[in-house]
Amino acid sequence: MTPARMTDWAPPVAVAAALLVPYLVALRRRPGTLPDHPRWRTAAWVCGAVLAAVAITPPMTALAHHDHRAHMTQHLVLGMYAPVALVAGAPLALALGSMPQRTGRAVSRVLRTAPVRAVTHPLTAAVLAVGVLFVLYLTPLYELSHSHAGLRWLILLHFLLAGYAFAWSIAGVDPAPHRSAFATRLAVLVVAAGAHSFLAKLLYARTTSDPHAHLGSLADAAQWMYYGGDAAEILLATMLFATWYRRREPVSDPPRPGRLQHS
Repeated sequence: MTPARMTDWAPPVAVAAALLVPYLVALRRRPGTLPDHPRWRTAAWVCGAVLAAVAITPPMTALAHHDHRAHMTQHLVLGMYAPVALVAGAPLALALGSMPQRTGRAVSRVLRTAPVRAVTHPLTAAVLAVGVLFVLYLTPLYELSHSHAGLRWLILLHFLLAGYAFAWSIAGVDPAPHRSAFATRLAVLVVAAGAHSFLAKLLYARTTSDPHAHLGSLADAAQWMYYGGDAAEILLATMLFATWYRRREPVSDPPRPGRLQHS
């Protein structure tokens, strides 16, 4: 393997390391006095990290440079499926349980700041994750990214970060001082899913109505966006309802009437 080829693998390796190493370290440092971190959450985080890394491997990025379907696969994996898996891993809850109290309080203060509250609001996150796609695909920005590697990498990074913010704002189980109401999150999810499907149909209509377009590649990419997006949104809705259901369950049995509670 030539040095240049090894350099091409630096982004996926960096993404995998940045996601996996801190999580596993926090898992190891978690005090034994705290409730166990479910293994399935760890598996979900590892799955999300692997998906994100695989989506930007050299073979995938090279294929996406010439094939719209491969690019759409990157969008779906980085912007929808990997974020859903990462959010299911509950990284913030794990981190807060493994760090010193002083650091935890500092993190909590950051979570309460106005910028964080704004970005993690479901409506803002939906605009960043779904609304920006209209700008990307309905303007020359997408075609421009094919000739500018830096712009292409920024778009891929945006997919992952915006997708995570949206999934976390809708179905996150991590501690959040200003979590939106269930009805708000459900309404935003429905509207965002509709907007994503509408964009896919619009792209399909544009490709099939243009006699000079590469119909197979563009039309297939639009179909993948439509059906693949629906599946990811169903997963996110399932997580949302599961989180809502768990929070409705009683945490413990109430004290029996007439029974003294010892201090």
